[in-house]
Amino acid sequence: MDLTKLLKPRSIAVIGASEKEGFGGDVCRNILAYTKELGRIYFIHPKREKVFGVPCYKTVTDVQDTIDLMIICTSQKTVVPLLEEGAKKGCGGAVVFASGYGEVGTEEGRENERILQETATKLDIAIMGPNCAGFVNYIDNVQAFAFISEKRDRKGGVGVVSQSGQLCLSLMDCPGMRFSYNISAGNAKIVQMEDYMEFLVEDPDTKVVSVYIEGVKNPEKFAKVLKNAAKKKKPVVILKAGRSAKGGAIAASHTGSLSGSDASFDAVLKKFGAIRVDDLEELMAMSLMLSTLKKLPEKPAFASMNLSGGETGICADVGSLCGIEYPDFTEETLKSLKEQLPDYASPNNPLDMTASLSYDADLYAVALRTVMDDPNIGMVLIGYTLLYEIADPAIHYMYQGIKKVVKEKGENCKPIAMIPFAENTRNPEYQEKLFHIGVPVLPPTVYAFKLLKHLTDFISYKPEEKTLSLCTGDKKNGETYALSEHSSKEELARYGVPIEEERIVTSEEEAAAFAEASGKDLAMKVESADILHKSDVGGVKLNIQGGEAAREAYRQIMKNVIEKRPDARINGILMVPMLKQGVEMIIGVNNDPQFGPMVMVGMGGVFVEVFKDVALYPAPVNKQEAMDMLKSLKSYKLLTGYRGSRPCDLEALCQTITGISCYAAANQDVLKELDINPLFVYPEGEGVGVADALIVKVGQ
Repeated sequence: MDLTKLLKPRSIAVIGASEKEGFGGDVCRNILAYTKELGRIYFIHPKREKVFGVPCYKTVTDVQDTIDLMIICTSQKTVVPLLEEGAKKGCGGAVVFASGYGEVGTEEGRENERILQETATKLDIAIMGPNCAGFVNYIDNVQAFAFISEKRDRKGGVGVVSQSGQLCLSLMDCPGMRFSYNISAGNAKIVQMEDYMEFLVEDPDTKVVSVYIEGVKNPEKFAKVLKNAAKKKKPVVILKAGRSAKGGAIAASHTGSLSGSDASFDAVLKKFGAIRVDDLEELMAMSLMLSTLKKLPEKPAFASMNLSGGETGICADVGSLCGIEYPDFTEETLKSLKEQLPDYASPNNPLDMTASLSYDADLYAVALRTVMDDPNIGMVLIGYTLLYEIADPAIHYMYQGIKKVVKEKGENCKPIAMIPFAENTRNPEYQEKLFHIGVPVLPPTVYAFKLLKHLTDFISYKPEEKTLSLCTGDKKNGETYALSEHSSKEELARYGVPIEEERIVTSEEEAAAFAEASGKDLAMKVESADILHKSDVGGVKLNIQGGEAAREAYRQIMKNVIEKRPDARINGILMVPMLKQGVEMIIGVNNDPQFGPMVMVGMGGVFVEVFKDVALYPAPVNKQEAMDMLKSLKSYKLLTGYRGSRPCDLEALCQTITGISCYAAANQDVLKELDINPLFVYPEGEGVGVADALIVKVGQ
């Protein structure tokens, strides 16, 4: 759907224009406050001659002009007739503020929504909402927003799309925020969140796409948009409701969205390099930082310059907690800093400059230039609490020094950000000055370093190493059924998963013959798709040696199973060589209803049961992505040779993970879940061993 007439209209009709407080009056107030010449903006009201001194038309039909956008400020019952009237005037976009649709949860509301969707499709009108607060296009100065905020210049590079109008207003009320677009999508039933995101990713005036979302309605398009953003290296910052059970319930009741699996959503964002934040402050600050910086750091290596030892210590500690890298300065840098700083200063990174240089713009510029020129450094962080009321004149000299270096270095200037140490309502004058030279003022340290970790991950992300696709096709419905262990292994073997040679036997004689011929220690397990937990019914015997032991194990297993599960269909007894012990792991797949198969890998035993130390990633998975999954585990060191143990065969493990992901992708329409537990990983060159496997599918 083309959003040009909706978001970049050349002519606008405000239906229900008014001087009263509310949608009709507030939209008019915003237009009059920000638009010097109304031009092709028309106020419509059947009973008013003028609104705020602007002449009114009785109907849209009376306007002697084509209309690109209708801003409909009237009740739900009037919307469809107005759309039909507007379509005759060439209308291609509409903002619908009215509620009374699917969000109310009634049959009448759902029917109203269905009719609205049908009307939009028939008339080819892109509708924002319903139940929204509208939007502002700051690039072309289109004011279609129904809430009032303080008048100021907000033009910038952050493109916001939110399912909450109040959050849009909160973002507008943040003094430092600057937008290309601020879109309150509301129910997003016709033009969906993914459509707005696509528009903003493609928009050349939008530097950062900033999203508040309550659920993904079109996962295939969501993935397409994120893939496009990844290839363009355009940051997408997302705040999503529904992390908790209550958050998910609230999101669903608010817009009828389904939250889906939050862990799966996280995994999808990780795959495409999008940034997930936890609250509105983090969304604002992250978006503002990314849009203010003239360019991103070439490498995630930071230098921190502070005026006191206390500030330096806080930056060192909080930065370390957030995984921020402070590389050592080169010997040349250290030598130069020692010459510039007082004798009692000890140059290190983070750096305690002491306050002396901050009262001389030229000396401060020399120190900043020295740190910036260090080849180990990718970005400079300046520690300073920018108070609302400035008493200490240091910031005046520091700003002049920063500006001097930025101007001198031009395009070669490394990124700079300022970090305060307390939230004291940042001085708007100096925040504005720093903005214009590309220096964002971040929130205090805990937030600031969290943002810098997001930045680290974003600039380290390499789209060329990712598969950048999801398996979001249709899933079959029906009864679920499990494959037996042997059948599960056979299916996986076709995708390169290493499976030991094994045999199903149906008599004591066959069991004894196989045991004698094998000459190995064997495991014997009941082979039945009806018995998933074989040990619970006495269906497993281990370390079987020789024919007589195999006969006895066969008799005992069959006796146990018939007693405890007489209803089970039994294919026989599965005989497989005992696997040697290795590092125990688990690999699984859960088929998310929205995003498709999710591959899970983790250490076995207590690591997965108690510590939940697992990595989740959408199929398909390539070898690099498989390695990244392993490296994300807290227990990863156990695979690399820990306390004298030999390093594990990571090559074979990654091949196994990719093979399982390929199976999951190929069977995404029928696969419900998959479990390999345990998987033994052996030392380098010795491969892996699959001890047990379970596949659950969905029937027709």
